[in-house]
Amino acid sequence: MKFHWDKKFFQWGLTAFFVFAACLGLYYVVFHASSLSDGFGKLITISMPIVDGLILAYLMTPVLNGIEKKILYPICNTLAIDTDSPKARKIIRGLSVILTVFSVFFILYEFFAMVIPQIIQSIQSIILQFPSYVTQLSLWAEKLLADNPEAEQLVLSLFDKYSSELENWLNSWVIPQMNSILKVVSSSLIGIFKAMWNLVIGLIISIYVLCSKEIFAGQGKKILYAFFETKTANIIIHDLRFTHRAFSGFISGKILDSIIIGILCFIGLNFIGTPYPVLISVIIGVTNIIPFFGPYFGAVPSALLILMIEPIQCLYFVIFILVLQQFDGNVLGPKILGNSTGLSSFWVIFSITLFGGLYGVLGMIIGVPVFAVFYAGIRTWINRMLKKKHLPIQTQKYMNVGLIKNQEFIAYRPKPKPRKRKKSEKGIGTGGEENSSEILEEETQDNDKFILDDDDC
Repeated sequence: MKFHWDKKFFQWGLTAFFVFAACLGLYYVVFHASSLSDGFGKLITISMPIVDGLILAYLMTPVLNGIEKKILYPICNTLAIDTDSPKARKIIRGLSVILTVFSVFFILYEFFAMVIPQIIQSIQSIILQFPSYVTQLSLWAEKLLADNPEAEQLVLSLFDKYSSELENWLNSWVIPQMNSILKVVSSSLIGIFKAMWNLVIGLIISIYVLCSKEIFAGQGKKILYAFFETKTANIIIHDLRFTHRAFSGFISGKILDSIIIGILCFIGLNFIGTPYPVLISVIIGVTNIIPFFGPYFGAVPSALLILMIEPIQCLYFVIFILVLQQFDGNVLGPKILGNSTGLSSFWVIFSITLFGGLYGVLGMIIGVPVFAVFYAGIRTWINRMLKKKHLPIQTQKYMNVGLIKNQEFIAYRPKPKPRKRKKSEKGIGTGGEENSSEILEEETQDNDKFILDDDDC
């Protein structure tokens, strides 16, 4: 007897299998969430070298493209070398990768070789002279408070109060927790060495990614067109390109902006005679990568350091930083970054606060471009839904709308308050005397064709 294959029963069985598998997966997620999170964390830890390699390749791609398009290909065209042949393109790509890695490492080496010795020297000087700085600050504070007895009494009372609390905290918590603190420090050092090892492996992976980045991009598009409809795949690729523009434009622009701000800060601090200009300029430049809040994160500890050394220089430094940040926020930043994120100031602060609370300093740095991508996706989805309903997508058209009736926008106009009219009537009483009375009437006047109540808007 010949067996007849029925696709309908096969599809039913396959559907039942996936439903059963989904139920098992949901049960495991609900009742074994801790083990699932542990396994996910272990997977992330194992794959960190790959993640580091992809990040390094992404950051070095603009350098690679610049070397290829602006240096090597023009040289090959000048020498009449056929750049369309696969062998020539492979050689050009190899030279581009070597020059890219060499250029990046040379720039980093020169920067750290110039900056780190001066930073170490500044830190050593601060540590050695810290007692004299504290004494100098105390003398300055005493001299300042001597002319203000009330302020001196208040400061002394606060000092007595919080110094005892600080001593109790040190004796009750810090000293008993020294073993735990040492364990945390040692584990942090081990983590730093692991991160450096992952970075070395990631560098090797990034070289392979840079050599074949077009192939990997083509394979990714091939997978998208295989699993999705053509229209959906086109939308996904378009969104990925937007994500790339948002990330690359913001990150590269912010790094360039921070380098320029650090250099300008170094020049300005040398001009006004601020102590430790290299150390403070590096702090200002690095923290400037964090949008909005970054300048304050770098300026506050720098101002406190200068205050201990030369209090009057602290005032000059604060004024200079305010001027520098105004220049960065109104001139330099918009010139370099433009409107790369498309976010208003409110959403920038919102994204920094949200992602900074979730992921710390890294969240503050990448929070703005990540939220910009999310914001653009929601905006695109809303605009598509409005176009399906044949409604405009400009926000200005909805700012004063009360309702939409038959594709017609009707503006909102508040309902006028009732007016009270005072009428006096004169009458003659039974005794022949003249009486006057006041009658209050409420009248409403509605001259508009359509007025919304307050509950309708």
